[in-house]
Amino acid sequence: MKLTLVRGLPGSGKTTLARKLAAESGSLHFEADMYIEAKGNYQQRVTQPGVLKRAQNWCRQMTENALRTGQNVVVSNTFTTHSEMYPYRRLAKTYGAQLEVVVCRGTYGSVHRVPAMVFARMRARWEE
Repeated sequence: MKLTLVRGLPGSGKTTLARKLAAESGSLHFEADMYIEAKGNYQQRVTQPGVLKRAQNWCRQMTENALRTGQNVVVSNTFTTHSEMYPYRRLAKTYGAQLEVVVCRGTYGSVHRVPAMVFARMRARWEE
């Protein structure tokens, strides 16, 4: 069983790569954006209090449910800091999954139109 974390700044190609990896390996793919997009207008929803936290919790829960049943999972989120990956590292250890972390560094432009100021803050807190 394998858990792959795909991390990178907005517009770096995370979702595209995660979809490709999931299709090639027969893995499930989750990302916080899936929760937000399912609830309606992305820009409107993401700015509402608590939505991002609920989306992140949903993503972790879906990942845990899949690992619990022995499925491979690919998760694509920004994961700008190591601490943001910690819950997934813990899940991999708990369920005996091999953990792989892949970093995307492309510059394709964010489909979610992340404001330049937000992008700059994310870049400033990025941990290699």
